[in-house]
Amino acid sequence: MKKKVGLIVNPIAGMGGKVGLKGTDGAEILERAILIGAAPESPDRAIRALQAMAGLEEELHFLTYPGEMGESELIPSGFEHTVIGDIPPGNTTAEDTERAAREMHAAGVDLLLFVGGDGTARNIYNAVGDQVPVLGIPAGVKMHSAVFGTTPRNAAELIRLFLKGKTVGTREAEVMDIDEDAFREQRVSARLYGYLRVPFVRRLVQSVKAGRSAQEDAALRSIALDVISNMEPDCAYIIGPGTTTREIMRVLDLENTLIGVDIVSNKSLVDKDVNEGQILELVADRPAKIVVTIIGGQGYLFGRGNQQISDRVIERVGRDNLIVIATRAKLFALNGEPMLVDTGNDRINEMLSGYVNVTTGVKEKLVYKVCS
Repeated sequence: MKKKVGLIVNPIAGMGGKVGLKGTDGAEILERAILIGAAPESPDRAIRALQAMAGLEEELHFLTYPGEMGESELIPSGFEHTVIGDIPPGNTTAEDTERAAREMHAAGVDLLLFVGGDGTARNIYNAVGDQVPVLGIPAGVKMHSAVFGTTPRNAAELIRLFLKGKTVGTREAEVMDIDEDAFREQRVSARLYGYLRVPFVRRLVQSVKAGRSAQEDAALRSIALDVISNMEPDCAYIIGPGTTTREIMRVLDLENTLIGVDIVSNKSLVDKDVNEGQILELVADRPAKIVVTIIGGQGYLFGRGNQQISDRVIERVGRDNLIVIATRAKLFALNGEPMLVDTGNDRINEMLSGYVNVTTGVKEKLVYKVCS
């Protein structure tokens, strides 16, 4: 008998990332994202996950919602599926997501998949709580929650293992979300909303985002001094978001964007809070380097909160011009797990995989593994 799997796609999840809007919560922000060229991210991520499930066509039957909420992604997949519910095309809401989750739970799904970010995870939690196993296919901008596969491909592998009874079962995983308005004003205000029951294999599920300790201030300054001392003339430095990278801007006495991307050249600010298109334009005719840190507790270098530094930007700059910085404490907190990349481009993910030098202080580096 085929396993019954629910699939819910949030069609607008992640659209604010590459254009630098830090999310798409709210109609006004979504409209602004579209006006400045944002494109849907979640349909492609849903399709990539479905493609990675090839070979399970005879074992799975999907329940999904109409059009862009799952049907459109399932039609070319080869998976048997049933469409339930009704939505207004092109104008889906959080209430549609919650209604879909309730109806799929009522229909007795063995697993509920959703494609989105932290906001979508909240909707799923509101609808079904811990009553059914749930897994997120990552597609949002800000993903602090521990309910997502590390990449769409790894989410598919986890689904395969879970449905074949080859996981350790499920665990309670945190549903976290932040206030996007505060986030855009450089204030990170995260809140725990509850727990979802998630299939678990450590290497395939992302951890909850962790903050830094107050004791790391001296280490951050040491890292900043090393990066600054090695800055090359006339080179554009793409400074990623985070408190670790912020210390570079502080030492240079430059204005910075804590949760955005800034560009520095000749130790002066070229532009701040730039999006993907602006970065590509600014580095089109000059040498460039990317300075990026990992997300504490999760280990992501790319694909979480810094989507402005997209696969196209990374390809233009090149792997050899990547500067990874992190305190030793932040690295040790990963407990030996690799750093992660999830750019949305398998070729670029593969290019980034392997081992990188991580600057941990003045003339101090560690070699660390990167995986996709």
